Amino acid sequence: MREALHSNPSLWWKLSWQLSLVIIAVNAAVILGLCVWAATIMSPNIAMEEKISSAIASATTRDGQGRLRLQETLELRALKEQNTSLWYVVATIDGAFVSYGTIPTPYNELAHLVHWFYDADIRGSAATREVATIDDAETAVGEVRILFGGVADKGSPVFALLVRAYPIYVPLLGLSLPAIFLAVPRIVGRALARVSDAADKASQIGPRQHGARLPVEGIPKEVAPLVIAFNGTLERLESELKKRQRFLIDASHELRTPIAIMQTRIDGMHDGQERKRLLSDVARLAETAEQLLDFERNDQAIASHETVDLVEIARMVVADLAPQAIAAGYQISFQDEVESLERLGSPSALSRAISNLVRNAIDHGGNRGMITVSVSADVRINVSDEGPGIPVEHQELVFEPFYRVTPKNRGAGLGLSLVKQIVANHRGQVSLKSGMTGTQVTIQL
Repeated sequence: MREALHSNPSLWWKLSWQLSLVIIAVNAAVILGLCVWAATIMSPNIAMEEKISSAIASATTRDGQGRLRLQETLELRALKEQNTSLWYVVATIDGAFVSYGTIPTPYNELAHLVHWFYDADIRGSAATREVATIDDAETAVGEVRILFGGVADKGSPVFALLVRAYPIYVPLLGLSLPAIFLAVPRIVGRALARVSDAADKASQIGPRQHGARLPVEGIPKEVAPLVIAFNGTLERLESELKKRQRFLIDASHELRTPIAIMQTRIDGMHDGQERKRLLSDVARLAETAEQLLDFERNDQAIASHETVDLVEIARMVVADLAPQAIAAGYQISFQDEVESLERLGSPSALSRAISNLVRNAIDHGGNRGMITVSVSADVRINVSDEGPGIPVEHQELVFEPFYRVTPKNRGAGLGLSLVKQIVANHRGQVSLKSGMTGTQVTIQL
């Protein structure tokens, strides 16, 4: 089961990363969409604006007479070679300017006015289809204004806008991404919290918790049918369990009458070997019927909250069963570390549990040695014998109903199962240690 859980995908993780990716994709689409939209209204020259301004700014200088001139730098030469239609006018803020290329007539008339503009996008003239741009740049000779054109079909405006817009979207992503990866998992976790609660409650439902159901309130409607189906399964299982319990209890009750009649008739027979065998068989049948009845009663019972003295109960069990143990060839002893040990519980059920352990020791102890019943101060009741022990492969199974180590054993295989039920009803545990020197069963309350 654990391996299956580890191999199953996590719905929380799947929803978290998928929703985070969706939000990231939406943000990316919005940023890219804004850049595409801006490219439709911005100058087509925007893709080359940064490159041209950088090349001209690094080439701008003054000659010995203080006149403005552009040096033929490697960057500027490469720019001209790659863009044969390029033209430009470079003007200082005092009105001096130099030009390059074939300037369209409408823009040629603006050459001596370029220094008045800081930034401009010029297009839509009836006299020319050329698109021109005015940009501002810092150079070694101070601030200059650059009017250029002939590069409208060069570069990618969208990419250029994406690069230039980073002061806007980088802080946005820096704030939104941590929020996405922190908020989305929390939101998904809260949405699935009720499902986790239902799973925890399902794992706590035991065989004796009749009427236990998983809560449907707050469960997502996609998961609610599964919870409702699980509750329906619990209801059907309880119904069938009640039918089985009623059948076994009724059958046990019905067996009492014919067993009593048989015992009465056998008692009226003449003494002899046949009479002894019949009495033994009827006694075994009566004990099995009583164990079946006790088994179902304990399966449905809840330990009462009476104050009981475990030392006194164990002492009385030893006193009652001592003649039977001695007759079977055993010695039997009782030991206690304290004079009294009071706990809440059912005196009849606890007495039955200890009795079953002692009877089990009598039946399987090899008819020799010592049977010891002890009560310790740490609320442990030990019943041990010096018999041949229980094989290792059977030790984990002897507490199962109707399980017998030896198939032809006279018992019904319910004694230790009843002990386990009673101890469980008292919120305790029962353990077994067995070897070549004997078997010890411990009840820890």
